[in-house]
Amino acid sequence: MHKEVGNLNEKLNVCVLTVSDTRTEEDDNSGRLIRERIQEAGHEVIARVICPDDKNAILKVIESWIGKKDADAIIITGGTGISYRDVTIETIRPFFTKELAGFGELFRYISYAEDVGSKALLSRAAAGAVGEKVLFALPGSVKAVTLAMDRLVMPELMHIHYELTKHL
Repeated sequence: MHKEVGNLNEKLNVCVLTVSDTRTEEDDNSGRLIRERIQEAGHEVIARVICPDDKNAILKVIESWIGKKDADAIIITGGTGISYRDVTIETIRPFFTKELAGFGELFRYISYAEDVGSKALLSRAAAGAVGEKVLFALPGSVKAVTLAMDRLVMPELMHIHYELTKHL
C-alpha cells in the first residue's frame, strides 16, 4: 500500500530494538511498553529485536532497518548510559543526517525535574533524522521509557515524520 508522504493522519511503521545483555522476550518490559504506545496510537510495529550491548550487533540491526523502505521510525531502548558496555549512542550517531539535540536536552530536563534529579546527567538519550526516518535512542528503564514515550516521542512523532517527508 502506497503511503501519502507528509500526511499527518497516516499510520507509521516502526521498528523497536532493545539493546541488552540480559533481557528476553519475557522480561523486556521497556520494549513492550514502546510497542504498546506505538500500537495505541494506531501505528504498526513492523520489526522488533533484542540484541546484546555490542556495536556490531546493533549495527547489523540498524543497517537492515535503515534499508527498509517501509520503515518510518526506529526506537531503541537501552545502552544509552555511561558504562563500558553502553555503546548505543556511539553506534547510531554516525547515521544521523540531522541530530535532534532538543530531544536529549528535553529528556534530561524532564528526567531531572520529575524523576531522577541530578542522576539525569548520566543519560545520553538521543534522537536524529536518518534521511526520511527518525531514530530515537531511549534509556533502558521502564520509567525512563514511559517518560520519553508519553512526553516527547508520541506527541511529536507524526510532526517529525511530516517534516522529514514533506518536499517543497
